[in-house]
Amino acid sequence: MAQEAPLHLHNVANSLPVHAGPQAAAPAPAPADDSTGKPSEEPFSPASNASNASNPTDGQSPQAGQQQSDAGKNARRRNKPSLSCQACTNKKTKCDRGRPRCLACLKRRSECHYSELADLIDNYWTHQGGLPEVIGVLPSREQADILVAKYFDAVDPVYPMLQRDTFEHDYNQFWSHGPVERTNADASLVALIFVMLAMGTQFVDLPSLEEKEQTAEFYVSASHQALRMFSYLARPSMRSIQTMVLITYFLMNDNHASDAWAFAGILQRQAYALGLNRDPSIVTPNAHPLEMQQRRKVWQAVYIQDTFLSVIIKLPPTVTHTDVRIEDLVEIDDSSFEHGGSDTSFIRSMWNLAGIVQGTICTPRSLDHAICQNAAERARLVAHFQKIYKSLPLPFRTFNETAICELARRSRRLARQTLFLTSNYFHCLMLINADEHESMACDIKATLEAAHEAVNSFFLFHTIFDGEAGVWFHFQHRAFSEAMIIAELVKNKPPESNMDPLYMVAKTDILKMVGMLQVSSEQDVVARTRMGVLSNYL
Repeated sequence: MAQEAPLHLHNVANSLPVHAGPQAAAPAPAPADDSTGKPSEEPFSPASNASNASNPTDGQSPQAGQQQSDAGKNARRRNKPSLSCQACTNKKTKCDRGRPRCLACLKRRSECHYSELADLIDNYWTHQGGLPEVIGVLPSREQADILVAKYFDAVDPVYPMLQRDTFEHDYNQFWSHGPVERTNADASLVALIFVMLAMGTQFVDLPSLEEKEQTAEFYVSASHQALRMFSYLARPSMRSIQTMVLITYFLMNDNHASDAWAFAGILQRQAYALGLNRDPSIVTPNAHPLEMQQRRKVWQAVYIQDTFLSVIIKLPPTVTHTDVRIEDLVEIDDSSFEHGGSDTSFIRSMWNLAGIVQGTICTPRSLDHAICQNAAERARLVAHFQKIYKSLPLPFRTFNETAICELARRSRRLARQTLFLTSNYFHCLMLINADEHESMACDIKATLEAAHEAVNSFFLFHTIFDGEAGVWFHFQHRAFSEAMIIAELVKNKPPESNMDPLYMVAKTDILKMVGMLQVSSEQDVVARTRMGVLSNYL
């Protein structure tokens, strides 16, 4: 294959935009009516009063009732107040709701004004309200159950740090109390419940993207307020750190990567303060074995989050000082064990991968250094990655379309874990092989092969799990950067390679990514921008 001039692919991957902006609160959901016990008819839209529009009026035909329902929904949508600034509302562009000026207005160099209602909602929480004010905006028990179930279905498989039995016991006990008794609940539990509601909301279908964002953002705002009531900065706890891990992931999914990075810095210091970086057998020698395992699981959640966020944002990892050993994380009554895999084996696999990624990829990229100095060093590093991959339990190495679909039929939890692990592994291989400088050229064949496997895991996740991949910031951003590197290599391919199967597969990957972005581009300005960038290569 003819060697082209250096393509500087590391610059392509490193200069990809990470959309970020300040967090904003969404409209306050109506408090649950515990006195009546009547569930809402629209479990995912706590800001709406849709129970009457959900059922035909007595004495009307179902068709007439449906027409009235549709009319009511349209009226509600027309009258729904916007939290975006007036300029973004008029231009129908995404607003990050930053104060005093949003990012879009800063770029346009235009005035930025918000409605009185938007300013009121942005400052919803009061100093006097305390925890009762936060608990007062909980949805009904039925609504909460649905969103918590969605959390355990979509989020918990890929970030399994909660002891589900323990959480469900505390959650049920919380709801068993009356409204007055609940105000005496542990504020850290309330914070954890709210962030789980927020993440559950990100994975459910709502009539509009804006409605989903506003509902989820209000829940995460309530979670943070409950943390403040807990005084989380002064007294870190296992539960407060679990909540902060989830808030960080929420902010990333909500396109607030800069906020996530800053908040994660506080989280990491809180984890250090609690001693999670230390071997539990040393710092808590008298603790129950399950408690020791839980400390290890929460520490790895912080460690893995920091490592792979560092890969994307290209900033230094900070969770680096620990004597917690991977081999000490063993199966202890792991109810998730099925079909040859378990949460514990998944955690250990991600932990092993993060261990090598942090030192060999995160650190040099954060300093704009080459990942490898020469081809021989790259070959050794690739071999090291491949050795780790081959050591993974079989379910996490079963990667082809037929095998993944069959795995999803038997265990959707394991399929999610396998695709997440596969995406991270091949993305890192792509970065290593695409690395180039004066003394070393890009390994084009190995880069295209790794990029294809990585982006294909995104396509499979999107297909099998009905668009969930589009919610995860990590997955989306990795897939786009993979498509960009593929597009750059295809654009600069040698003329004699037009019929090369490797390049034909690569072009198919680009077309597939553009098609997926096009589907969501009408509502999502980030998808629209990325689609435009990739389309320029076709």
